[in-house]
Amino acid sequence: MSTGDVVISVRGVEKSFGDQHVLKGVDIDIMRGESLVIIGPSGCGKSVLLRHLIGLHHPDRGSIRINGSDIAKMKRSELYGVRKKFGMLFQNSALFDSLTVGENVTIGLQEHFKLSAEELRKTALMQLELVGMASAIDKKPSELSGGMRKRASLARALAMDPEIILYDEPTTGLDPITADVINVLIRSLQERFHATSITVTHDMVSAYKVADRIAMLHNGRIIYDGGVADVKSTDNEYVKQFIRGEAEGPIRTV
Repeated sequence: MSTGDVVISVRGVEKSFGDQHVLKGVDIDIMRGESLVIIGPSGCGKSVLLRHLIGLHHPDRGSIRINGSDIAKMKRSELYGVRKKFGMLFQNSALFDSLTVGENVTIGLQEHFKLSAEELRKTALMQLELVGMASAIDKKPSELSGGMRKRASLARALAMDPEIILYDEPTTGLDPITADVINVLIRSLQERFHATSITVTHDMVSAYKVADRIAMLHNGRIIYDGGVADVKSTDNEYVKQFIRGEAEGPIRTV
């Protein structure tokens, strides 16, 4: 849960790709130690916003402050340092097929620290144990199921001992039982390590399971922000339509 201080502050963030205006003035604060879930229809810019938080995209306008420092104004070397505070679970897991699971887990450590092969393997084993994947340390990603790849990617996200963990559609493509395994892991790791967690998803089962707070992104802006119980009882017509999965309502899809 939140300890009351803001770790990420997003103000007036706008982003366009060509003539597509994706983010139109996003404002949100993310508190240290909380689990925030950002929901919204497919294509609404959730993943784009997530990539802004880690500096993979730069806003056309607005600011993104991490612990008070605006990453949009940082030099590459400064941004590189900030990124060490983050771990990220990508939507497609983004594992390197040519590496073993253990090598995938420690790839960031190899880049940033001078560790022996024994130290790297020990760290990989420790992180994989956290996600129930220790026995897969020498396997290749091609030998893993979709859920196992997600867990291996999560172990990699944890390897740098991050302060902030980003999850991009963590349950996409998984069956309901495997998805729940991932949800339980996200929640238990957040509570165990007190990391700030930000998850983007359109899966409301997942959102309810992992969130302390839920924000909805629609038409390029945050249109709702509240606790899980508040979301379930809200009168906001956009949120009601989305969480109920109804075709009729103010949200129009192509």
